Amino acid sequence: MKSRRVLMAGIALLTAAAACKTSAVKSQSVTTTYTKYVNPFIGSAPLTDPKIIGYTPPPGWRVWAGLTYPGSALPCAMVQLSPVTEYHTGSGYEYEDTVIYAFTHTNKGHWNLCNIPILPVANGGNNSNGFGSRFSKATENASPAFYHVFLDDYKVDVSLTSTLRCGYHQYKYQGNGPRQLLFDLAKANNHISGWHIEQDGNMAVKGFQQEGRGRVYFYAILNQPVTKLDKEAEGDRNGYALLTIGGPDKSTVDLKIGLSYVSTDNAKQNLQQEIGNQSFEQVHQQGVRTWEALLSRVQVSGGTEKQKQLFYSSLYRALLWPALRSDANGEYTDVKGQVIKADFNYYMVPSLWDTYRNKLVLLDILSPKVTRDVIKSLIDMGDKTGFIPTFFHGDHAASFIAGAYLRGIRDFDVKDAYRLLLKNANESGGTRPFIAEYIQKGYISDPDVASPNVETKGKAGVSKTLEYAYDDYSVAQLAKQLGDKENYKKLMERSRNYRNVFDTSSHFMRGRLENGSWIAPFNPQYPYYEYMYREANAWQVSFFAPHDMNGLVALYGGKANFESKLDSLFTLHWNPHYIARNVSSFIGQYCHGNQPDHEAPFAYYFIGKPEKSQKIIDHILDTLYGIGKDGLALCGMDDAGEMSAWYVFSSSGLYSFSATDPEYIVTVPVFSEVKWKMDNGKTLTVKKTGAGRGLTAITVNGKKTSGYFVPHTLFKNGGNITVNAE
Repeated sequence: MKSRRVLMAGIALLTAAAACKTSAVKSQSVTTTYTKYVNPFIGSAPLTDPKIIGYTPPPGWRVWAGLTYPGSALPCAMVQLSPVTEYHTGSGYEYEDTVIYAFTHTNKGHWNLCNIPILPVANGGNNSNGFGSRFSKATENASPAFYHVFLDDYKVDVSLTSTLRCGYHQYKYQGNGPRQLLFDLAKANNHISGWHIEQDGNMAVKGFQQEGRGRVYFYAILNQPVTKLDKEAEGDRNGYALLTIGGPDKSTVDLKIGLSYVSTDNAKQNLQQEIGNQSFEQVHQQGVRTWEALLSRVQVSGGTEKQKQLFYSSLYRALLWPALRSDANGEYTDVKGQVIKADFNYYMVPSLWDTYRNKLVLLDILSPKVTRDVIKSLIDMGDKTGFIPTFFHGDHAASFIAGAYLRGIRDFDVKDAYRLLLKNANESGGTRPFIAEYIQKGYISDPDVASPNVETKGKAGVSKTLEYAYDDYSVAQLAKQLGDKENYKKLMERSRNYRNVFDTSSHFMRGRLENGSWIAPFNPQYPYYEYMYREANAWQVSFFAPHDMNGLVALYGGKANFESKLDSLFTLHWNPHYIARNVSSFIGQYCHGNQPDHEAPFAYYFIGKPEKSQKIIDHILDTLYGIGKDGLALCGMDDAGEMSAWYVFSSSGLYSFSATDPEYIVTVPVFSEVKWKMDNGKTLTVKKTGAGRGLTAITVNGKKTSGYFVPHTLFKNGGNITVNAE
């Protein structure tokens, strides 16, 4: 196990000022009203407490918690410039590590990317363990659009900032001997099948990394001459390139690098357009301004300093992804490998299984133009492959696209999107595995396995049935909007297929065999990766029907039975012998460390007991974010911002319970006031009154409402919500 390092007092990251210490020093002209609360290190520290995890991790395990990166990035950018302390880990960075191996230019926190690794080295840079330098937490700090560290072994002071498609490295070599730069192009979190680098004059280099059929191109310019380019086994997986830099020994070395997924020429053009002759400080300050403008769209008052830090750090992380893939000239490489020029920004497929629930709704609210372009990107992929893609599991582009349309994002070809989503919902060989069985039987079965374990292979039939039913509901809402009555009726009928995996004898969503019988023996507490359930157990999926909660309550036999079962979800202790690496951090059987049951804390609302939901929500907000002495651990993977978006919505008093529907369930905010500033100039204000945490009344624009939901039109038109809690 790696030894855990503790932050020194000078940069104690629990204080908001320290989180932006360097930014405040280097960017005096930028007022850091909101970025000062952002701590990019939150989520990078290990989760180690068995009481929170739910079990004692086996020796050598690092629980999949957080997996965030601390480096420089702008919202939904192509470039995420961050240190790597260990390849083939979630984000490549683990807070407790003591050696940095490179600074890479792409990141997500999903065991992928980490492309174009660069490391400043001195005196040949190599030792018995290869390239890399120890560093001290005392010299490491980060804030939005900035990262800094001192490399002890090479005696190089490193500062990083970035634009949408470019990175800016600033190195101050303080030792003696040749100044060099390692381009460790054989490495990344993805498999690299080839690489190339060459000089372009005496001040620039260009090249690429090959990943399967695709390439990540770069063009880098230095402010000092490159006197030598040594290439060891070019293209080989054990090779690397080493640049020797001329000029005065003690002068600052600036490296400006542009990326492209099209060509080195486009990478160069991106660099010229986004950085050009700007200084490091100019680029850094522009990055801070970008983040200040976006974070200021949600303004909170009241609450503790830690709550503000967690709120703005979560909002920051939630807005980092999806990643841009088109160049400044509008060109991108499409799913067929062809270079296309478009009038919209082309993005990667979002992490739909994770983020459709809340983070993509947050994107709808705060960055509707990005949402529009992400949808256009998905349609482009669908037009060329026949199906709109998904991510990991389910078909949640349906919810994402339908929800965006219902929230008023209309400037995309909705008829084409609908055509493709209908194909997803009905045709085999595309986005929905086992769709023929689902249509024929109304559920997806799993094989009969004598003694299944956590890693037993199956169809995840229960999870697929539940998710497809919700996806059918989502497509049905588009059908309704477009006047397709026949498909609306059919899809709404299919949306009730969740009932077909509900076992009335046990009151669990339970796996079925091909012949329709229930899988036995049956242990509802045992978790599986893909047998019956996707990264969950029966408890964690048995409250998922966000589009038909009244119908779900009825399945349980009414409100009293539903409440009793829901109480058990949060009180029946987790068996510490049941270990699944990405199923962790429990309240009873409820798992906040993974996504499948993130709607469950709100389920008490549907039996008129919002105060019971609020107790669970408050417990999650208070104990499962900002964990540990330094407050740097999360209870589970952030998964491209889903965990963070859950915090943003739940702490601010609104939650997207059914992401397809343009409405929000009202909870008690942790802040006295939350203002949502829309890009049309309107403001939605949520105020908390009363001294307690139990919801007693909701007032909308001065009128008391009898329900628990408020419409999205309040964001669009502005308004006031008062939440009273006693």
